[in-house]
Amino acid sequence: MQQEKQFKSGFISIIGRPNVGKSTFLNHVIGQKIAIMSDKPQTTRNKIQGVLTRENSQMIFIDTPGIHKPKHKLGEFMMKVSKNTLREVDLIMFMVNAEEKIGKGDEFILEMLQDTNTPVFLVINKIDKVHPDELLNIIDAYKDRMNFAEIVPISALQGNNVDNLLLTIEKYLPEGPQYYPADQVTDHPERFIISELIREKVLHLTREEIPHSVAVVIEKIRRDEENENLIHVHATIMVERDSQKGIIIGKRGSLLKEIGTQARKDIEMLLGSKVYLELWVKVQKDWRNKATYLRDFGYREDEY
Repeated sequence: MQQEKQFKSGFISIIGRPNVGKSTFLNHVIGQKIAIMSDKPQTTRNKIQGVLTRENSQMIFIDTPGIHKPKHKLGEFMMKVSKNTLREVDLIMFMVNAEEKIGKGDEFILEMLQDTNTPVFLVINKIDKVHPDELLNIIDAYKDRMNFAEIVPISALQGNNVDNLLLTIEKYLPEGPQYYPADQVTDHPERFIISELIREKVLHLTREEIPHSVAVVIEKIRRDEENENLIHVHATIMVERDSQKGIIIGKRGSLLKEIGTQARKDIEMLLGSKVYLELWVKVQKDWRNKATYLRDFGYREDEY
């Protein structure tokens, strides 16, 4: 008689320099957008947990903020989140960009990983952007620096070799319970994801210092009393200076309207309902350096 396969489960941290494709990988694996994506560094600020439940396993992926040198209290918070995550997982995915040579950020992460007893996978992302011959040089450059449990090249955007990576991760996971219901894809409340989807549109549509000085606070989410298929979302975009407020509102409110239009489409996909989205812009000077505002805007150290 064939023995029933044991159920395996575990937590996997995705770590790497900013902009190597961690959020793209997470969204691809989960099959829907739960982590925001942008070509601007340090897009992810909190740790985002994505849950993938398969027939014999449950993988809980933690997408951490990109490792970088902090420039303000928010930066320090982001670094602390990334470092703390390493202590509480069953496996670490160190993701690097195939298009870039080993940089100071990678060296810094490699140094951090030297002390861990947790299996570390080197995941080389964006292989669709380089010639296969170059891949061997990249692997050689990294494998001399550390004894990786596995080295797996992928393209998160195109899905190349991602299934193979998931099967390999499964082999390393311990036997364990199903932590989340099979249909749950993240541990974050809808309110958090909605605020992130709005912030993503601000990142896409603004330049220079604006993206990093923005936080989004959801003031209210309520179902319409007369039309239960309509959800009202009221949100405030926080900035640090009056000049930034003017830029985000745009000429005759044009940019704010565009942010709202793009964000509403994603929020409707998330909630499966029509959405009426109302956006406001408010100035809170130097909020990234003030612990009280960081807490108010959802960056809570005690949760990590």
